[in-house]
Amino acid sequence: MMIPASLFQQLRTIRHHLHAHPELSGQEYETAAYLANYLEKCQPSRLLKGLGGTGVVATFDSKKKGPHLLFRAELDALPIAETNPFAHRSTKAKVSHKCGHDGHTTVLLGLAHMLQEDTSWKGKVSLLFQPAEETGAGAQAMLNDPRFANIQVDRAFAFHNLPAYPLGQIIWKAGAFTPAVQSIIIKLKGRTAHAAEPANGKNPALALAAILQLAKRLEVADSQLPDFRLLSPIYLTMGEKAYGVSAGEGEVHFTLRAWTKENMDTLIGELLGEVEAIAKAAKLGLLIDWTDGFKANDNDPSAVADIVQAAEANHFPHTCLAHPLTWGEDFGTLTEVFAAAMFGIGAGEDCPALHHEDYDFPDELLEIGVRMFWEIINQSTL
Repeated sequence: MMIPASLFQQLRTIRHHLHAHPELSGQEYETAAYLANYLEKCQPSRLLKGLGGTGVVATFDSKKKGPHLLFRAELDALPIAETNPFAHRSTKAKVSHKCGHDGHTTVLLGLAHMLQEDTSWKGKVSLLFQPAEETGAGAQAMLNDPRFANIQVDRAFAFHNLPAYPLGQIIWKAGAFTPAVQSIIIKLKGRTAHAAEPANGKNPALALAAILQLAKRLEVADSQLPDFRLLSPIYLTMGEKAYGVSAGEGEVHFTLRAWTKENMDTLIGELLGEVEAIAKAAKLGLLIDWTDGFKANDNDPSAVADIVQAAEANHFPHTCLAHPLTWGEDFGTLTEVFAAAMFGIGAGEDCPALHHEDYDFPDELLEIGVRMFWEIINQSTL
């Protein structure tokens, strides 16, 4: 079945609406309601709302024997003020779609339209719209919802637009596609003293400096190496702006990256062991908190083969990544549960980078995304 040109004009309008009305992670209530309203018109066999907070899953059943495939998109935007002047710019101050989730979501709505209109495909297809991808919390929250237990999936797919790659190029890789990412908050508790008598207190300054140096020493910053790991300092604070007081507490935040879960576990073990020794030597209290965790995105080879075959069937240019991408992606949670794979679609070599204030998802990718997913559905066999 040919994909009608009129569909993409409709999808462009939808994408612009979503772009103009962004919502932050965990707050995607209006977005979820908008999607549910559209999906109901596509008559899925089952529509689940409110999964893991604001998540939505629409399942289509062909009533013919075949695999159950899942396709994922994301709902949330970022706390970034948009600088673009176009008509569909964000209507919310300091909130905007700067990662392309509006485009990814719109592609799945186009796929829902195709699943309703065509009767030739086989098996089941579930379209998963997840909240809170940017914080690494949404995928697990949906999996933890008891209603998700009834969704037995054979393979799962997702794509992400990739600026700096040729427009429309399909980018794939088996195995590690994006790293495990985990953010850590290290809090040190000492005792204040008069700034003229610092020896009477416990100032964390030297311990914080030692932890910063430790983080640099633990790095393997070359992303081409299999034991790549990065410890990026994010935030640092100590004491108060009271110049007669020697600081009594401080904290430092890092974001950690490693290609695999095993490498991340090793890195965390080494970091915590040495941080504990530094705090003990300085006679400081230590508290560790964790936030914004992303599991490694480990692409299943059979699912990657489906992606490559779909690109070739559509005559789309495609290339294998020599090395994984370095940013975190919550789809990694699904790759631990299902045979799954994520691929990229080039957003153009001159496209602003992800999370930049002038980024906008290229509408040209809507057709490419729908055609890739549609071909995966039509070619897939168990």
